Amino acid sequence: MDMPEATWKAHEKHAQVTVKSDLPDSVYAFPKQRKEPLTDAQHVRNAVARFDQVIDVFDADRALAFANIEKAASYYDVNLTEASWHALGIHPQKNRKEAAAKRAVTRERRVQS
Repeated sequence: MDMPEATWKAHEKHAQVTVKSDLPDSVYAFPKQRKEPLTDAQHVRNAVARFDQVIDVFDADRALAFANIEKAASYYDVNLTEASWHALGIHPQKNRKEAAAKRAVTRERRVQS
């Protein structure tokens, strides 16, 4: 499978953005799903770290996301050691949604205490 052409574009309005919906699709690693914004070097590193946590996407989406991450990494001078999206993984942790729900309940209890 050929590597898709990256759709990522630098977004200079980063400091003024207050909500996720203010960002254009072109700033995301996964533009169709609007997942993993690539607005600075730290977000690029986060996208790499969380790549396998994105659920309900096809291999083509992952290939595009990796191309976007590579382009953003080059722009923000982030060193990527991975040469392919396959190195980042495709299997999110089991029971992720249930674990997130438990964490939310725990968080609420702490806030109420």
